[in-house]
Amino acid sequence: QVQPVESGVGLVQPGGSLRLSCAASGSIFRLNAVGWYRQAPGKQRELVARITYGGSTNYADSVKGRFTISRDNTKNTVYLQMNSLKPEDTAIYYCNTDGAAYTWGQGTQVTVSS
Repeated sequence: QVQPVESGVGLVQPGGSLRLSCAASGSIFRLNAVGWYRQAPGKQRELVARITYGGSTNYADSVKGRFTISRDNTKNTVYLQMNSLKPEDTAIYYCNTDGAAYTWGQGTQVTVSS
């Protein structure tokens, strides 16, 4: 089963920054909208940022102005730049296309704590 591979695990202090990467093989990933999702302990997985093939973006209100999603279609990779991190951003972060065309990967842990 093909899974996206998320990377960028980190422990950062509040106010810090972190960049996540997500890579996947196949044209489905390259030609479709891709989202970054996160799941905190005891909570449901939520969409935090999404980017279309053409580069249009949208964000959850909780991260708007702090997170930036981008993609490099030549590398089949989507990025999430996270700035001004808060403790409530602590979660496992995942990526997938619209409709979850790929099997969910293991995600990458982001912990924001002093």
